[in-house]
Amino acid sequence: MDLLLRPGARTDAAECGRICFEAFDQIAREHGFTGDLPDVETATGLVDTLLTHPGFYSVTAELDGRIVGSNFLDERSNAVGVGPVTVDPACQNAGVGRRLMEDVMHRAEARQVPSIRLLQAAYHCRSFALYASLGFEFRETMACLQGPPIGSTIPGYKVRPATDADRPACNQVCRRVHGIDRGGEVSDALQQGTARVVEHGGRVTGYATDLAYFAHAVGETPEDLKALIASASAFNGPGILVPASDTALLGWCLDHGLKVTQLANLMTIGLYSEPAGAYLPSILY
Repeated sequence: MDLLLRPGARTDAAECGRICFEAFDQIAREHGFTGDLPDVETATGLVDTLLTHPGFYSVTAELDGRIVGSNFLDERSNAVGVGPVTVDPACQNAGVGRRLMEDVMHRAEARQVPSIRLLQAAYHCRSFALYASLGFEFRETMACLQGPPIGSTIPGYKVRPATDADRPACNQVCRRVHGIDRGGEVSDALQQGTARVVEHGGRVTGYATDLAYFAHAVGETPEDLKALIASASAFNGPGILVPASDTALLGWCLDHGLKVTQLANLMTIGLYSEPAGAYLPSILY
């Protein structure tokens, strides 16, 4: 097997997008689930965005001159997030995924980042075994929730669009809860107009970059996240990810009409602190 790993390029978007869709779709259907991406066009758009975003590192795998997979590393904050890592279904179980993972791990090591994180579909036992064999530790199970907008408010909690002036407060909340901030993602969300904050007692106590699969949220308490979730007009992509251990927040979501569509596992290498508050991860971490 003549496998070549090289930096990703925008010209890879169409083929890597096709592989991304087919890989996730096939694995999901094999386990009786729906794939995370609805079609090839959506997958290609996602891959194109990651290939051209300066905050993401990308690697493409070629086998005998043919693209067979890709992987990405979200480097927008101190902790880095892995994925999506995808391999052509015709080449799976041949070590390509391991090589793609080792590449981004070497990248993180060279940059001396304190933590590498990812979320893994709980039904996919092979990928869980791969990540565990590479040294990733299981941290938490997440419930992916989808459903109609809740359209309500939480008394005493005000949700509004975030502004640039909220950036320090958002980073402070994230550091208080996670021990690190995710300022790069907050900056992107402010630019895209999807960021929102929740205020309680006259100050910012939580924020969300969006209420979506590729977005995260942080709050000092579950009430902060309830207010953010209740304000959403939709839950984009497959839905939001709620820690299964946060029974108060998860139960509230279920009581308000959201349904669990699948489970995912948060896994990490390096620095990790048990969250000192409430949070929703993105699918990257």
